Amino acid sequence: MITLHWLYVLAGAMFAGFAILSAADRSNGKRWGNAAFWGLMALSLLAGDLIGDLGNGLLVLGLAALAGFGLVGRGNPPTTSIEERDAWSAKLGNRLFLPALIIPVTALFGTLLYTYTPLGASGLFEAKRETYILLGLGVLLALLTIFVWLRPPLLTPLQEGRRLIDSIGWAAVLPQMLAALGVLFAAAGVGDIIGGLTRAVIPEGSIFLTAAVFGVGMALFTMIMGNAFAAFPVMAAAVGVPLLIQDYGGDPAVIGAVGMLAGFCGTLMTPMAANFNLVPAALLELKDQYGVIKAQVATALPLLVFNILIISVAAFR
Repeated sequence: MITLHWLYVLAGAMFAGFAILSAADRSNGKRWGNAAFWGLMALSLLAGDLIGDLGNGLLVLGLAALAGFGLVGRGNPPTTSIEERDAWSAKLGNRLFLPALIIPVTALFGTLLYTYTPLGASGLFEAKRETYILLGLGVLLALLTIFVWLRPPLLTPLQEGRRLIDSIGWAAVLPQMLAALGVLFAAAGVGDIIGGLTRAVIPEGSIFLTAAVFGVGMALFTMIMGNAFAAFPVMAAAVGVPLLIQDYGGDPAVIGAVGMLAGFCGTLMTPMAANFNLVPAALLELKDQYGVIKAQVATALPLLVFNILIISVAAFR
């Protein structure tokens, strides 16, 4: 049986490759920092279930220390030049996207084929993990297609991947860290504290003000933690479930769905949502790394107001 474990092994092997190539990159003054950072990432994926909670905690502290002390920098992998890429683009045109399309096509049609045909009874894939596994299989098929079609040097996928991941830097792992932080906040009882404060401040029976606290709280916590999925457990435990749903009888579907949209308004306005705001700025090499956020604020604020109004009206019809 192919389990999710092998997908972690695949990702871990990729980061291990980045670490080895970074260590050998003498053009990067921070090569040992890069090697250590991606090496720790590889260790977490390859052996995270073996080193225990303490080991994983130390691993996270190591990642934070490397990033915090500025020991991670951009490498200069020996890949193709801009002129060579332009030449390949002119030669192949839109066919360049074919390998990339193999990945979602394999995941989508592979899942449908496995789910709705007798193939599903074979037990080839771990139950309820078929799509993830097929996504990884799609990556391997895309790589195989590229090697057969374009015949690049053997290390090209790892070198190009290292160029991309070095451009993103430590921000590449921030979403996972922040999602874990949200779970810790909820487990620590932060939601109960916020719920108590909300009950003390807002007049009883004021649905609009309670919805406003819920929506604004979702946006603010998302701005702090960088991820609406991390903010949701806290604000749902504080205001959404005990006040809006249980006390005022609100529709859970509307409160949950629109509450998440309110959280995403915070995503538009924070550098903590690095994968949405800082990574694109880095990849596009924008002069202002906060330019994406500045452009999104004018959309986020009115959208947050409309989300609060929708909760106030649609959840209590």
